[in-house]
Amino acid sequence: MIHPHTELRFISPEIGYGVVATCFIPKGTICWIFDAFDQVFTPAQVRGLDQIHRDILNKYSYRDAQGNFVLCWDNSRFVNHSFNSSLVSTPYNFELAVRDIHPGQELTDDYGYLNVWEPFEALPEPGSPRTRVLPDDLLHFHAEWDAKLLAAFQHFNRVEQPLLPLLEAPYRATVAAVAAGRQPMDSILNCYYRGVEMPVL
Repeated sequence: MIHPHTELRFISPEIGYGVVATCFIPKGTICWIFDAFDQVFTPAQVRGLDQIHRDILNKYSYRDAQGNFVLCWDNSRFVNHSFNSSLVSTPYNFELAVRDIHPGQELTDDYGYLNVWEPFEALPEPGSPRTRVLPDDLLHFHAEWDAKLLAAFQHFNRVEQPLLPLLEAPYRATVAAVAAGRQPMDSILNCYYRGVEMPVL
């Protein structure tokens, strides 16, 4: 589920639609969280789909650490890529704002931590030497993303968290301890899919 203070807007002809903040969302806020309506497809289920539905998964889903395809039910599926993303995934099945997001600004992900199954050509961005998202980006950039998450978690308990009630039970104690500084944060590298099976999409 995407943060409630967001909406879908047309960004540009090159990008299409994206998710934009309608109110100020401070750093450290959960901006997306896996919920009961999100659909999870195993590779075997994907192979059983017709091409029309495979194409939808290819466009709108991401792959989790188990190699499953996750299709978000709401506007989350329209979050665009950026090499300087405003959100970063955590190993706790939610994404944090790693900087303040002001009204009218986009919520963005770096697709490099979403386990893409083939290279993704991205628009050039000022200040970033990267132009492609690769399937193994998590192996190369996890330290950078971990540092952003650690800084964001320092604000976690001081900001409004409307999506926190949706946090899955297995993560609750750990997230509370990480946010309070009582235990180390698990690395985003835990989100990496280490399998070799290529999807049939």
